[in-house]
Amino acid sequence: MATETAPLSWFASFKLTFVRWLDSHAGVTAEMDTDESIDYFKAFPFLMMHLACFAVIWVGWSWPAVIFAVSLYVIRMFAITGIYHRYFAHRTFKMNRFWQFAFAVLGNSSAQRGPLWWASHHRHHHRYSDQPEDLHSPLQRGFWWSHMFWFLSRSNYRTRLEDIPDMAKFPELVWLDRFDMVVPFALGTFSFFFGLLLQHLNFDTSAGQMLVWFFISTICLAHGTFTINSLSHVFGWRRYETTDTSRNNPLLAIVTMGEGWHNNHHHYQSCARQGFRWYEYDITWYILCGLSAVGIVRDMKPIPSHLRKNGPDGHQVPGKSVPAKAEECAHELLDGLPSLSPKPT
Repeated sequence: MATETAPLSWFASFKLTFVRWLDSHAGVTAEMDTDESIDYFKAFPFLMMHLACFAVIWVGWSWPAVIFAVSLYVIRMFAITGIYHRYFAHRTFKMNRFWQFAFAVLGNSSAQRGPLWWASHHRHHHRYSDQPEDLHSPLQRGFWWSHMFWFLSRSNYRTRLEDIPDMAKFPELVWLDRFDMVVPFALGTFSFFFGLLLQHLNFDTSAGQMLVWFFISTICLAHGTFTINSLSHVFGWRRYETTDTSRNNPLLAIVTMGEGWHNNHHHYQSCARQGFRWYEYDITWYILCGLSAVGIVRDMKPIPSHLRKNGPDGHQVPGKSVPAKAEECAHELLDGLPSLSPKPT
């Protein structure tokens, strides 16, 4: 006879959560996928980083601190858009195993979980975009859920390894995904001691100031990334009549270094470039071109010729709603991986 599992005590829950801060795979099971409650113990570091930003009132600002924060934002935003998204989630180009891990570490420094977790959830989003199964559709669950509460929910703690078997075969990526707090903590520690060094060299900054501006950069980076989930399916223009609500938004393309051309991306997911017209600036694409020129990146998937023609933009109507259905086809998203095929109904 089956017995019900007794609920964890407050102390036991806190102890398990502390372990999960160190090991994000600990105690996480598929049974949790239906539990949409938020574990505020688990979310505590994320919430504290927000509060730490207010310390700027006491530490102030300096040009070295601001330049450091902006540089971290740009470098890590590229790691999210170019590596976590276009490489791990969509496999739009290739690189060797060394660079794959090096850039995965850079992406992990953004404090947006591990590369396997990030990519597996994003693939799930594309399979069910704006359907009830979509993990972060603003059409289904509203702004705040799609912006941030979805990833604070217990239902999305688990790395969906079944959706990313091509990357889960690399043990170094599994380790990085499991211990996803190590790199952000190391970067925060570096920021503090880097500030101490600059202060010793008589630069107009301090250790505390550099640490606080590291937190500011990380939080701005997080919410900049989140806008693609919460805003790019609500505000903007639609060139292509995809069956979800994806839109192109030039402002979000600035914030996210090219990800704002979201309707383009949902229409054709498999190319490394998301700005389909010459005037659709895609900074991530420009950086990838530079990495390709020096041999780090190769075999970047191009925009199909019929999409490259600079003819009329077609359906470019602001704010027009479309049916809440996901695309029937993932547009060549990782051909050969049967686990990514839409489930039969």
